[in-house]
Amino acid sequence: MTHSDQPTQRRSEAVPAHVEDTAQAVARFQSAHEAEASTLQRSIERLTKQAGKPAFAALLTLLVISWIALNLGLQAAGRQPLDAPPFAWLQGTVALTALYMTIFILTTQRREDKLAGLRDQLTLELSILGEQKSAKIIGLLEELRRDAPDISDRADEHAEELSRPSDPGVVLDAIKGSQESVT
Repeated sequence: MTHSDQPTQRRSEAVPAHVEDTAQAVARFQSAHEAEASTLQRSIERLTKQAGKPAFAALLTLLVISWIALNLGLQAAGRQPLDAPPFAWLQGTVALTALYMTIFILTTQRREDKLAGLRDQLTLELSILGEQKSAKIIGLLEELRRDAPDISDRADEHAEELSRPSDPGVVLDAIKGSQESVT
């Protein structure tokens, strides 16, 4: 075994197969979402990501200060400034940049919201499936308790209740009703 093979082998021994399968499924889910993005969308996301860094704010500040200094310097030297105070061209450029950045951020956020919605739906579906499986297991245990001759048979209303899978529609109505009563 080479030195580069050791971390992979240790990881596969330490991580159960079902966890590794889940991690790979999540990675495929994310990869499929990324593959759906157009070239323009990817460009906008890269630009938005760069604009969100402190270096971008520093660069923007440096550009604004330089623009003001250049124009004030030209004016002080008796020459015609490119953009005389109150710097109308600078104000227009900043406003246009802000408009585009807002659109870029909204575009990026919309796509991220779509991914978050898919994750939420997946989580909900897996939760419902898990609840149904738990109810089935409880039901089977209750059946075993009733049928096994060496286990005392007693009524357990709570276990009986838990053995019935929840109806997601009823649960949603209950949540809506509790939210309405609070507001």
